[in-house]
Amino acid sequence: MQASQDKPASAELTTPVESGIEGVPETAWIDVIRKMEAVYTDLVSSQVEVEEKNAALESAQRFIRSVLSGMTDVLIVCDMRGGIEQVNAAVRDLTGKDESELLGSQLVSLFDNESRARIEAAINATSGSEFHDEEVGLLSASGEPFLLAMTCSDRHNADGKAVGKIWIGRSIGELHRAYRELNEAHQSLQQTQAQLVQSEKMASLGRLVAGVAHELNNPISFVFGNMTALRSYEQRLKQFLEAIDEGLPPEVLQSRREDLKIDRIVADMDSLIDGSIEGAERVRDIVQSLRRYSTPQKESAVDFDIADAIRTAVRWVSRGTRHEVETHYDLPDEQQIRGNKGTVHQILMNLVQNAIDVMDETDRPRIDIDCSIDESDVTIRVRDYGPGIPDSAMPKLFDPFYTTKPVGKGTGLGLSISYGLATNQGGALSAANHPEGGAVFSLRLPLEFDDGSK
Repeated sequence: MQASQDKPASAELTTPVESGIEGVPETAWIDVIRKMEAVYTDLVSSQVEVEEKNAALESAQRFIRSVLSGMTDVLIVCDMRGGIEQVNAAVRDLTGKDESELLGSQLVSLFDNESRARIEAAINATSGSEFHDEEVGLLSASGEPFLLAMTCSDRHNADGKAVGKIWIGRSIGELHRAYRELNEAHQSLQQTQAQLVQSEKMASLGRLVAGVAHELNNPISFVFGNMTALRSYEQRLKQFLEAIDEGLPPEVLQSRREDLKIDRIVADMDSLIDGSIEGAERVRDIVQSLRRYSTPQKESAVDFDIADAIRTAVRWVSRGTRHEVETHYDLPDEQQIRGNKGTVHQILMNLVQNAIDVMDETDRPRIDIDCSIDESDVTIRVRDYGPGIPDSAMPKLFDPFYTTKPVGKGTGLGLSISYGLATNQGGALSAANHPEGGAVFSLRLPLEFDDGSK
């Protein structure tokens, strides 16, 4: 029967589905389609990434073009043989040539005859770093050389291989103007610094008047007393000489000699004269020290006793204080150093004054000063018994105009100027807090300072 020859319906569902191409299953085509979709997705993603990178590249190129067009310096990019590959607007403006004329031409053709040999040597050199701030003449549109300070550097590709050179030139006129302005600013700064130093000195003089007056009073009083005695001796000597001129008998002259104490006068004359000379020399030394301290003129290096300079500085400053300052010394009897005595004296006075100022509220202020010496330096330490230096003030202690004193009590220049003067003397100034209280300022100076005056 015909019906018995047909396949059951359930058998058709279990038979593999045939594709349009004989022998290829439909599942294989599905896999191919999926892979094509994946490839297409990658292509789309890559296309987006390429477009983003192109946009970034275009933005970078616009940025570079804007920088190059805005540069006033000359910029020339060349290959390894000196062929021009790129220039900026400054080159075109100076030479009066279009970019089409410049690109592909030789770099040396842009410069005058005096500069070409050096340009060629730099092109042929292994590295362009040796060509730095060389003065060359770029031929301008008028044919006259335009002076440039030219620098050459190597240009590398992505692999780090040198593929050319970059030439950058700045107008010599601009450099001269910049150097002139810098020099003027430097001179103005030096002048201002000198004025600040002088102002601080003059401000300190007011505090030193009492001490200096006392220093001068002692030798002047000594000289005055000796001169008074000499005047009395002069009268007695005149009387004795008049007796001799009158031709009085020897026994009368001898009696007159004993009455006028002529022998005592003669014996005392040498000591009176020597003492007067010593007092006058002391006055001279004080005046010279004061002049060195107060005048702005440059002082030559001299040999002097640092121990005596320390004691003098303490005397001058402490005489003008409200309270007597108890000073303890640990100094050598004598220690000669070479340097600018007035400058060292000013530093020492500033340190002593600073130590006294911080103990202004102390009933019995005390200062300890010691001096140590090594092979090449001498170090003076000035310790006070005040409150010490706050941690917040330590980094700014030597800054100009910084002060921890109340308004009107200090300019904030003493320590700053002292720091600069110590440095100029070839030494150093530092500060620290003492473990037992108070602050310690350490001044290091060379035993032999050469200021070039020899």
